[in-house]
Amino acid sequence: MTTPASMALESVNPSTGKIIRTYEEFDDKELDDVLLKVDAAQKKWIHTPFSERSEIMKRAAGILLKNADAYSHLMAGEMGKPLSEGKAEVEKCAWVCNYYADHAQGFLRDETVTTEALKSYVHYEPIGVVFAIMPWNFPLWQVFRFASAALMTGNGVALKHSENITGCALAIEAIFKEAGFPENLFRSLLITRHKAEQVIQNPVVKAITLTGSVAAARSVASIAGAALKKTVMELGGSDPYIILGDANIDDTVDKCVRSRLLNSGQTCIAAKRFIVVESIYDAFIEKFVASMKAKTMGDPFKNPDIGPQARFDLRNNLHRQVTKSVEMGAKILTGGELPDMRGYFYPPTVLVGVTRDMPVYQEETFGPVAAVIKAMDETDAVEIANDTPYGLGAAIFTKDIEKGEQLAREKINAGNCFVNDFVKSDPRLPFGGVKNSGYGRELSINGIREFTNIKTIYIGKS
Repeated sequence: MTTPASMALESVNPSTGKIIRTYEEFDDKELDDVLLKVDAAQKKWIHTPFSERSEIMKRAAGILLKNADAYSHLMAGEMGKPLSEGKAEVEKCAWVCNYYADHAQGFLRDETVTTEALKSYVHYEPIGVVFAIMPWNFPLWQVFRFASAALMTGNGVALKHSENITGCALAIEAIFKEAGFPENLFRSLLITRHKAEQVIQNPVVKAITLTGSVAAARSVASIAGAALKKTVMELGGSDPYIILGDANIDDTVDKCVRSRLLNSGQTCIAAKRFIVVESIYDAFIEKFVASMKAKTMGDPFKNPDIGPQARFDLRNNLHRQVTKSVEMGAKILTGGELPDMRGYFYPPTVLVGVTRDMPVYQEETFGPVAAVIKAMDETDAVEIANDTPYGLGAAIFTKDIEKGEQLAREKINAGNCFVNDFVKSDPRLPFGGVKNSGYGRELSINGIREFTNIKTIYIGKS
């Protein structure tokens, strides 16, 4: 295949629009050489006992916690995450490292199956080198939630991180190296998306995991499929939050606002569409708008409620979704205007009168924009919730716990359904979606087994 000449990777401070640093992209030979090194390291790593893998992974967790402030500042500079949220992200990365350090061996233990054989069992073995294509919105967490499981399994990792957070990508590589993982077992590839196909087609790569857009997933899946390589896709969402008539208004508003504004609204599992039954609609709107208005926006190094959007193009696309929806009849109750300030900021925004033909209903809004939709009743609310091509997360707010659980189990089409809380990822629980939100799972026992060869061993009687 023909790939473009090497390009520069730029890290840009979204609060100022100024370039932080430029990195030179790997050329084709350098890229292939790095992949060969990852493959060689992985072939040795598979013989390392779990006890040693665990010890090294726990050291990685310790490095994260020791340097949490430095990593928080790095994220604030490269993608605008407020410092307090950055520190929480680092701590969560340490959690997942410790989780898999403690549980990987048990999750991958041979499973005896009684058959006519003298002995038969299921054996989980590493698949090899996994190519990870990761996004910018959680620069450390997106990587560690996958890589901690992959490395504990015995796999190697080649990471193509988002180009605007190359500093974070190199910091992650340095963490694993300092912790004591073998040289080249985890490498950050300094490449643009144009070279991703070259990596996928490289014979040392055995599987691909991607967190990103539907368009990127379709492109990667088609290339991987032609090469018969396994993929896991964690994509976007237009997450519905159903507020029933008996919901605790104050608690519900608090959790809805926190979910919508987490990471400055730039998360795939943020609440996007708020579906409120008619009987409680006015009370919800009053408190929800007041809470959104009260949130501060500004320099991420000063710990505001929300920082800038990560890139200029992303901020502009978000504004397009809002303005187009308004042209189609939606009404803005707060926000919705580009602020007169330097950087890629967008204010907390609430839209009402939203209908299914509008961009804020049909598309994923990756920023602090809330689309509020009035439902006639519970049945109508469920229909609206499922009326989306996505299926990542959903939440239901009600004092009737049994009803909430029944709706979550039987009525909502999503990979993660929460009752009386906002959707979040947790190392102990599988994470992933359905429909255009992807396939496969990360985290928990399900996630660590995604990139294994699930091998049947059958010993017949002599």
